[in-house]
Amino acid sequence: MWNKAKKLWVSLGCLSLLTAFWSAGSLSAAEPEQTIPLADPTIFMDKGTYYLYGTGGLPGSGRDGFLVYTSKDLKCWEGPAGATDGFALVKGDVFGTKWFWAPQIFRYQDRYWIAYAADECIALASAESPLGPFKQEKMEKFPGELLQIDPYIFFDDDGKIYFFHVRLDRGNRIYVAEMEPNLSGIKKDTLRECISTRLDSWENVRNNDYGVAEGPTVIKRDGVYYLFYSANDYRYAEYAVGYATASSPLGPWTRYEGNPILSRKNVGHNGTGHGDVLTDPEGKLLYVFHTHKSDKEVHPRKSAVIDLVAKKKEGKTVFSVEDKSFRFLLKK
Repeated sequence: MWNKAKKLWVSLGCLSLLTAFWSAGSLSAAEPEQTIPLADPTIFMDKGTYYLYGTGGLPGSGRDGFLVYTSKDLKCWEGPAGATDGFALVKGDVFGTKWFWAPQIFRYQDRYWIAYAADECIALASAESPLGPFKQEKMEKFPGELLQIDPYIFFDDDGKIYFFHVRLDRGNRIYVAEMEPNLSGIKKDTLRECISTRLDSWENVRNNDYGVAEGPTVIKRDGVYYLFYSANDYRYAEYAVGYATASSPLGPWTRYEGNPILSRKNVGHNGTGHGDVLTDPEGKLLYVFHTHKSDKEVHPRKSAVIDLVAKKKEGKTVFSVEDKSFRFLLKK
């Protein structure tokens, strides 16, 4: 009886924190320890459970890899719950020695896959469960001539697979190529640049010699492809999210004139960006992303989520965020 009561109290406590946050619009001084300290977050749904992954780890654990948290409602999160001390993937089971960044999870050919960056290269590993352990038969990186990070693998409805990623080439530039059906590499003749940053724009507010466009996520609506991406250095308060459209995954891509759609200006927190699009239990689109720890500190970054609203404008679908829906992800 005591355990059941305690569990009920914890659940109600999590809901109370959320209610207080939604009402106040920000976390109080007593609540930040409840936030989930993952950057570059992604949420994968499987069989009624949501799984949250991202860049970050457990302080003092001595492990590199990817933690995973679970939720039934996208409000209260439990974990870390990965197969290896809370981690779904750990160094030693896969390619990479450091800098485990920006995971993406998907199901393909009856297995769960993770695409991720490590050592500023990209690799893929698989598992029998979203909780891991994700492993490779051969510990090797995905083929590529340049350093590359931030993978996003997009499965089109015609059966073709596309590999969106960031190449470290005169800054951070987003590229795409069609993948081989067995995920072993790309069809090199299809490689295209999608987005490189523009000077004197929201994408490079400090006019650096190098530009940063990263964190690609792609969805398809009514035959149109939408590429959501982040720009500016992630350490800057001005880190923000915009999108571009195309009639083919290979482009060419046209930027939305209303960019950025997500920034500190509409959510009141610094460093908003590098996330993923998902659907909530009611069928609404959400964008999960990270913010800085505070106005003065970048790390550890905190996972958050916001409604992604689609509206028709002059016959085209345009996206914006519902800033009143912004909330941090909280763990029990």
